[in-house]
Amino acid sequence: MQMLSTSEAAAGAKAFLRPSSVAVVGAGDRLTSSGGAVLRNLVRSGFRGRLVPVNPKGGELLGLPVARSLLDVVPACELAVIVVRPDAILEVVREAAATGHRNVLILPGGFAESGDEGKARDRALRALAEEHGMTVGGPNCAGVINLTDPEAPFAATFLRDLPRGGGVALVSQSGAIAEEVIAASHAMGIAIGALVSVGNAMHLGLAEYVEELGSDPACRAVLLYAESFGDAERFLRLARRVSSQKPVAALIGGRTPPGRSAVFRHTGSSALTDDQAEAFCRACGMVRVTNLRRLMLAGKAFGAYPQGIGSRVLVLSNSGGPGVLCTDQCALEGLVLPQLPAGYAERLRAFLPPEAAVANPLDLLADAREERFGDTLSAALTEAAGAYDAVLVVHVVPFMVDATPVVERLAQSSRGASLPILHSMMGTLERKPQWAAIMESSGVPFFDNAEDMAEAAGLLARRRSLRDQLVSDQPA
Repeated sequence: MQMLSTSEAAAGAKAFLRPSSVAVVGAGDRLTSSGGAVLRNLVRSGFRGRLVPVNPKGGELLGLPVARSLLDVVPACELAVIVVRPDAILEVVREAAATGHRNVLILPGGFAESGDEGKARDRALRALAEEHGMTVGGPNCAGVINLTDPEAPFAATFLRDLPRGGGVALVSQSGAIAEEVIAASHAMGIAIGALVSVGNAMHLGLAEYVEELGSDPACRAVLLYAESFGDAERFLRLARRVSSQKPVAALIGGRTPPGRSAVFRHTGSSALTDDQAEAFCRACGMVRVTNLRRLMLAGKAFGAYPQGIGSRVLVLSNSGGPGVLCTDQCALEGLVLPQLPAGYAERLRAFLPPEAAVANPLDLLADAREERFGDTLSAALTEAAGAYDAVLVVHVVPFMVDATPVVERLAQSSRGASLPILHSMMGTLERKPQWAAIMESSGVPFFDNAEDMAEAAGLLARRRSLRDQLVSDQPA
């Protein structure tokens, strides 16, 4: 990969994440075409800058006048997105160079990954870019989406959907993983706002995008899917800098021998072994996850509490079995459940039924309604805040209890709470989406089951531990 200077890389990545003007070369009117999908996603995202479709046919697309080539785009756009046949791309890049377009995002493949002809095309593209001082994103990528700042939305991609929006970013060496993360952002309520598919990473790879997102105040956390890191020492240095300010979670593919073989066939790179990946993430200050589900849990947790949490948790449940499973998962995550402070236990015994388990985990019994839940949580925040680093609520809804008042009371108590709170509701519940929205509007991440919630809490604790280690390692 051709390396840019630090200043060039930073400037280049910014132009690809927050361009003020965009030309789409190969824009079309068919949604099934890459050019049509890219143009529609830019419009759909609410992009507020100058947008110029480019197509030799001219005319109008989506109410926008169409330029016949980049030679007709005056002044030059900050970013040119290229979605034409691979054999036509070099000519488009020459037009870009001749017209002052210095940043080009190339979505199609047909370069270094595509045999001798592709390798020759790759060499020619690199030479053109070097001669004219151009920055190339991709090629062979799914594009870039940035919705972290609602005032500057941008989505140059042919992916089918846009993410939910929010302060969490994904930088991925796989376009398919990016598409799955978009789906999860809706299904799991994850605040994914930015997605970057780096593709062949001719100039801009993981390092450049992570560095730029790390400096963006609208971005609260960064997720990675990686199979290799290029200049690992350079990536380590910048990852430590970013991780000291905001959480970075990494899923590194190829941790098994068959997986490493698959990585080599996919990208031609050598993947890290499992032990190497663990050591590298620890050195970078990144929270390592080993599957996509845990990467999504990290995104959910870090979007709510990017500072992380300590390891001491209170499990507040109204059902014994789920409370036990939550406790088991907490232990597996390295979390601890300290005993209840005496004053808190005494206060609970004054209003809980004698059958309730006044211990950690708490069991408020299945028939607990809003008073029991609400008073228990409020007492925890006043009487036991110094004993715990977070409260994990396990909420089961039996047929005889209306959960809406319970959820509303918990949400009210959670706003501005002195401790981070995580909430889970188990079972097939018709109103679960509405209840989730109520809790999340109060700043509480909502999970479909207690074990996922405990895993998320473990990732938050891991984040806090790694950040504290980074801070202690820095010279005074």
